[in-house]
Amino acid sequence: MKTDEPISEGLVSLLEPFIDTVLICTITSLVIVTTAYPNGLMDSNLGLEGIALTSAAFAHHISWSPILLGIAALLFAFSTAIAWSYYGLKAWSYLFGESILAQGLFKTIFCGFIAIGCMVELSAVLDFSDAMVFLIAIPNIIGLYLYAPEVKRDLANYLQRNP
Repeated sequence: MKTDEPISEGLVSLLEPFIDTVLICTITSLVIVTTAYPNGLMDSNLGLEGIALTSAAFAHHISWSPILLGIAALLFAFSTAIAWSYYGLKAWSYLFGESILAQGLFKTIFCGFIAIGCMVELSAVLDFSDAMVFLIAIPNIIGLYLYAPEVKRDLANYLQRNP
């Protein structure tokens, strides 16, 4: 394996947040703003929020779009659960070792939280998820700050060798 691969994979992985956050979310918000406000979908008596509002806005233009949006939301939720379980298992293995018992315990806890998340009100799940992401962001931001000079040197070195 070449030593450049992790850096090039990191550069390529920067595309995903750009495509997801900038392109998809911008297009979705533009459809909602240009459709929902003029057509009264934002009225509080309709009670449309989140994916229901998005579905209604897209359905205003393309009648079958809620089916496609539902499939996309299901795939997004499933892929997010898989990704979070993988990252969580890697962090757990780093802290507690890679024994079968430790991994089995993590998987049990993770599946338990998935089941609890299905039974609890959505706002509570989102609040808890946001709090945990904020909690893990703190040490990551500190690490980014401490390792920024080294990352800058490695990136400059990579870009110099691979124009």
